[in-house]
Amino acid sequence: MKDRNTTSERGGENPPRSIALRDPESNNRVSSAGGVVITHEDIDRAHDREQVSATRARRGFRPRLRLFWLLIGPGILVMLGENDGPSMLSYAATGARFGVGFFVPFVVLTFLMACVVQEMTVRLGAATHRGHAELIFDRFGPFWGWFSMIDLMVGNFLTLVTEFIAIRAGLGFFGVRPAVAVLGALLVLSVALMTHRYWTWERIILGAAIFNLVFVPVALLAHPHWHEVAHSLLTWKPLPGGLTQETVLILLADIGATVTPWMLFFQQSAIADKGLTTHDIRIGRIDTVLGAALATVAALATMLATAPLFVHHMAAANFEAAEFAQALQPFVGHWGAALFALGIFEAGMVAAITISTSSAYAFGEVARRPHSLNLPFKQGKAFYLVLLIEAAAAGGLVLIPGIPLVYIVLLVNVIAVLAMPPALLFLYMLVNDREIMGDLVSPLWANVLALGVVIILVGAGLLFGISVIAPNALAMIGAK
Repeated sequence: MKDRNTTSERGGENPPRSIALRDPESNNRVSSAGGVVITHEDIDRAHDREQVSATRARRGFRPRLRLFWLLIGPGILVMLGENDGPSMLSYAATGARFGVGFFVPFVVLTFLMACVVQEMTVRLGAATHRGHAELIFDRFGPFWGWFSMIDLMVGNFLTLVTEFIAIRAGLGFFGVRPAVAVLGALLVLSVALMTHRYWTWERIILGAAIFNLVFVPVALLAHPHWHEVAHSLLTWKPLPGGLTQETVLILLADIGATVTPWMLFFQQSAIADKGLTTHDIRIGRIDTVLGAALATVAALATMLATAPLFVHHMAAANFEAAEFAQALQPFVGHWGAALFALGIFEAGMVAAITISTSSAYAFGEVARRPHSLNLPFKQGKAFYLVLLIEAAAAGGLVLIPGIPLVYIVLLVNVIAVLAMPPALLFLYMLVNDREIMGDLVSPLWANVLALGVVIILVGAGLLFGISVIAPNALAMIGAK
């Protein structure tokens, strides 16, 4: 199978000596001495790879640190991007409902699951230089390619609705009107695209994503009992109250807050767009683990911040972001509550950008349209329009009054869990396809871990089905 991005790979390690542009304005295509057609995005990517190659050739601590800085990004972005508005509200609802106990180590487990899944996308993207939707299209045919793309875009749209609800609710704490909050978020999303360079866009979004850690000072202001936190991590107590519809919903929501289909598509496409090669897989793995570690800290901090609501028996079943922040004021003060609301806004904003980008990548890959953040708007019109239209439509729905935020965000995360096993099946088959992976096919240990993740997800889905169809049977299972 021919790899359409081999020019990027070759250009990255040994950049072409002479390139003649056919049209300096459009940069639609350029021809090298070998007659290979190279696009505008390939040239930009080759320049980035030049820096990587030059840095890799130097010895010492500072060049290694610079190499790390040049190559990290997709893993941190995908993990902190998944700490989105619905996810943080799921963690907030978990802390408020159950406090510190079973769910603290459970959330750590979900991020370990995410590392297992996303490591496969690192190898797949670096080995093939193709996006996830494009590989599905090529290996399994147009039907499954379009199916995966449409399925992703529908799921992403539902998630984007909740991101804009989180943006609206988070800014609502500061008195910002919903229409102003949504329009402002769409403006920020549009401005982030104006760089027309993947590397620059990635650094801007990374800077915003790091603010996900704003939940840490809020947790510290809540004065958690650290002995109790450590005890819960070391001694995993049974699920409080046994298996009920509510606990199963929270279980699935917290899994869906960590492992979702859009993450597969985004990280693999981002790695291809960034131009990472097989030489970069080790740093790609470190990037993913580092992102998971930062996201875990933010998730646990959110649970610890809202745990006082559980201790003081404050019902939080219908809290929105601003209401969570207001309820926390007696325990963390006005500044702590303001940071919490700001964190919810940041989580929704970063996720709105990354999730809409994953939809645009998938559309471009399956529809065979140019799909890169390195493209000017004129050449990447379809890519950018899909991104902006999906985000604008989701933002418009958020302006409908009376939307029950917490219920919707929990439901969207549950849908993400139920959609994950089919997505993992495609990923598993691709990463074990020796024709496209060569020596980078998944080893036995990786396949065993991936199978474990699938079993957990399928089991969680079955529990949810039982909780809906036969809640009494679920109680019997919990009693056993």
